[in-house]
Amino acid sequence: MAAVRACVAIAIIFLLRPGAARAASPPALVPAPLHVAWTRCRGGGFALDRPLRFAAGIDPGGLALVRERWGALGIPAPVRAPRADVQNVRRAGAGYRLDVEPAAVRIAAPSGEAEFDALATLAQLPVRDGGRWRLPCAAIRDAPALRWRIVSDDISRGPFPTLRYFKERIRTLAGLKINGWSPYMEQVFFDPAHPYVAFPNALHAGELRELADYARRFHVALIPEQQTFAHMHETLKFQRLGGLAELPHGYLLSPSDPGTYAYLEPLLRAELAAAGPVPFFHIGSDEPLDLGRGRTPRTAQVFAAHVTRLAAVVAQTGARPMIWDDAIQADPTILSLIPKGTVVVTFHYGAEASFVKYIAPVAAAGFDQMVSPGANDWNEVYADLDTAYANAAQFVADGKAAHVLGMFDTVWHDDGESLFEATWAPVAFAAASAWQTAPVDRARWHATFARAFFGSDDAGFGADLDALAAMRDALHTKPESDPPNYLFWSDPFDPRLQGRLDPGAVALIRNRAEDVLTHLARAGPPLHRNAAEVMRLGALRYDALGRRFEIGTEARDYYADARAHAAAHADGPVYRGLNVVNYLCWELRDEMTAIAPLYARAWSYESTPPGLARVAVRYRLAAEQATLDADRFNAAAREDYLRDGLLPPFERVLDRAN
Repeated sequence: MAAVRACVAIAIIFLLRPGAARAASPPALVPAPLHVAWTRCRGGGFALDRPLRFAAGIDPGGLALVRERWGALGIPAPVRAPRADVQNVRRAGAGYRLDVEPAAVRIAAPSGEAEFDALATLAQLPVRDGGRWRLPCAAIRDAPALRWRIVSDDISRGPFPTLRYFKERIRTLAGLKINGWSPYMEQVFFDPAHPYVAFPNALHAGELRELADYARRFHVALIPEQQTFAHMHETLKFQRLGGLAELPHGYLLSPSDPGTYAYLEPLLRAELAAAGPVPFFHIGSDEPLDLGRGRTPRTAQVFAAHVTRLAAVVAQTGARPMIWDDAIQADPTILSLIPKGTVVVTFHYGAEASFVKYIAPVAAAGFDQMVSPGANDWNEVYADLDTAYANAAQFVADGKAAHVLGMFDTVWHDDGESLFEATWAPVAFAAASAWQTAPVDRARWHATFARAFFGSDDAGFGADLDALAAMRDALHTKPESDPPNYLFWSDPFDPRLQGRLDPGAVALIRNRAEDVLTHLARAGPPLHRNAAEVMRLGALRYDALGRRFEIGTEARDYYADARAHAAAHADGPVYRGLNVVNYLCWELRDEMTAIAPLYARAWSYESTPPGLARVAVRYRLAAEQATLDADRFNAAAREDYLRDGLLPPFERVLDRAN
């Protein structure tokens, strides 16, 4: 995090073009500032038909943000100029002031970070007016509701970003006024003492340093998270380290083995050294389910001793240790045994009516904490938007009421295939919830987010997000809800799944999906075009999911009709039914071979090649299975009906083992 500067006010002054038309409707701002007063001014605002001139001392990260966005929108990119006509106004206190007046834009801020936040707002201010871009006149007063607004980024369980996309992700988060980014690491940091662990993806010390320096440019603190307890199977599977496991080649590092700390402590020191000065370092320690099942007793003292020992390593660098809260929720006595400087990250991901019961015990014990909602993208075809919004809105509101230290929003890739580009709407919603004093307007959220994020007044992008949320909401199976990705990959001919989805829900899902596909075939946004492509991919997969369930029923029905006519040797209906079943199997094959390259393209935009093959094989196997099924039905027509005059039962043709 950049050092706090002296109070600075910068005014960027440029000539107002006379005779301009009245300014267009106000822009969409995400997050919404604390206070905005839109004012009338001559010409409706500044015509942005020539580059704005910035003083040499303007925050470089903020200026880069403005340049990138405006350049993509076709607005002349701002420049530094010695004759910038800068007026200086000092400001003390929290937050920033941004004034757009008939002859000047003034930014007043007490620190570099606040100045950056003002520039992030300025970047979103231009509106189209009669085919021209203008800055509407306004007086904006703004400050964050929560000091820390952090996104936890799972880079260990599938998608591993390219260095380019790491940086794009950081810039985009910064533009949403996120000021902390926490890469979640299990086995991906390259440890020279154990070079075989970080394979096939590795984040080297130099790369972590480069990302930390890059993030600081945008006033984002890189906050490493290294798992140190459970979730360590990818390390413990190796022979040389497997002996550290609580259970054989399991998931938990045994705290009773001295070798555990001989491994962990140098690893943490290397990551801390690579990241440079950081405010926090997360040592994980969630879900220690195997503790007490092997050689170590499950007690509060054992858990606390583990945290205390590693917290001391972190504290030596001046950083504050962070841990997840689930062990504390199970046994609150842990709070009396761990260092008071530990920050507890309280994570819960459902749409609960209140999260006070989780926050209150930690607060009562005198610990700083961060509330941790989730993007709800894991095991999904596209992020579960409504659940993510309900989770973030209530959890962050309860956190504000309890005066928590901040928010620690999470993106997970448990299934190894979810894409970060599918999470921008829920991540931005959480960012806005943490920044704004007032709740985010859920009813207008998709329209507001889409205008700000995609840089387009096309209402279709917001409607696309509405449709994706509606598809997920309709996907409730009976008697218990199944994750969408499970349903997508399920065998459409599995008799256990027959009737699990209501036909009316399938029709709704497919109709809404095809609405999205229709719009996105015709429209491409000027900003974040790939995120729109991932929306399209999500809609395509939802449509395919619904169609697979339809085919599972239709193929049985056509085959049953053919079988019923087989006894009477009615060749026409028999071969008609069997041919349709063949075509349905080929349709299943074709949908997978069509989606696979689109998914690969979306993956490659953000992640390195290792990991893609693990997902691509699923598309290949699904296509191969559909091809084999078609061949089996063809064989039934040739061998069973043509030669013997009979057709075997549907399941016998498929030769599936339940």
